[in-house]
Amino acid sequence: MNGLILTGGSLDQAFAASLLENYQFDKMIAVDGGLSAVKELGLKPDAIVGDFDTAAPEIVDEYRKRACGAAWDIHKPEKDETDTELALATAARLGCTQVLLLGATGGRLDHLLANIHLLYYCHELGMAGRIVDPQNCLYLLLQGKTFIKSSTWGKYISFIPFTERVTGITLKGFKYPLNKKNITIGRESGLCVSNELTGEVGSIEFDSGILVCVESKD
Repeated sequence: MNGLILTGGSLDQAFAASLLENYQFDKMIAVDGGLSAVKELGLKPDAIVGDFDTAAPEIVDEYRKRACGAAWDIHKPEKDETDTELALATAARLGCTQVLLLGATGGRLDHLLANIHLLYYCHELGMAGRIVDPQNCLYLLLQGKTFIKSSTWGKYISFIPFTERVTGITLKGFKYPLNKKNITIGRESGLCVSNELTGEVGSIEFDSGILVCVESKD
C-alpha cells in the first residue's frame, strides 16, 4: 500500500500536482503546515497529524469543521517526536508498505537531517521510505540494487555512508566503478558522490552497512 506524506517544509505546488497525476497513492497524510498544500491541491487526507504550530489557524479550523473523514492526531508542541516521525507511525498503522515524503526538504536544515534519519525509522516500521523534491530523490540502501537509467530521478546517483562504515562496495555500469571498496564517514564520505550510469543499466553491491542513495537532476 502506497502512502503520501505532505509535511510543512518547502513544497513546489506544480511538482506536487504532477506527482499526483503520475503516481497512485492509497493513503494521504497531512502533517502540520502541510495542510496548506493539501488544501491548495484539493486533496482529501486520510489523517491529519501534528502540533499545528506552523499550520495556518484558519485552515486548521476549516478542516476541523469540514466533514472530510480524516482521522486527527493532535499533539502538544513540547514533545519528543517530530511531526513527521508521528506521521510515519500513522502511515504504518494505516497499513502502508511504501511512503513518499513531500515537503521534507528545504527550509530548516535540522528538520532535513532528521527526516533523512527517519528513513531508517521507515525501515523499522516495515516501510520503504523516499524523500522527493523537484531535483532529488533520497532513500536508504540496506542491500544491493540495480539501476535503470530511464527510471532514475536524474542524471546523478550518489552513495553516502549512513553508518560509520560500509564495506565491499562494488559499482558496475557506472562512470566511476568500484570493486570491493570500503568507505567510512569522514574523509571518504564524498567518494561516491555525483556518479553516473554509462549505459542503460548499472548496479551496486556491498557487504555491510547502510548507504543514503540520492538520485539528482541538475
